[in-house]
Amino acid sequence: MKHAGPTALDAIEPLLVQIRALPGLTERKRGIFYRKATAFLHFHEDPAGMFADVRDASGKGFERIDVTESSGAEALLRAAAERLA
Repeated sequence: MKHAGPTALDAIEPLLVQIRALPGLTERKRGIFYRKATAFLHFHEDPAGMFADVRDASGKGFERIDVTESSGAEALLRAAAERLA
């Protein structure tokens, strides 16, 4: 599964706008978000769909969320907001 390229990121731009509004994140490269000096969230594209890796609740690994559908995008936003709180 490769990191999402420009065309794939274009398709989820509305989701990226919502993520950019979350406090405490810095987008160092389009679609790659950091919390302070730690990678927090990034995207992968795959024939099966678009996926986000978000830092898990322990802060030691990542949780993969399928954001191909709007329900997955909503789940990602909830998870990210909870973990930033």
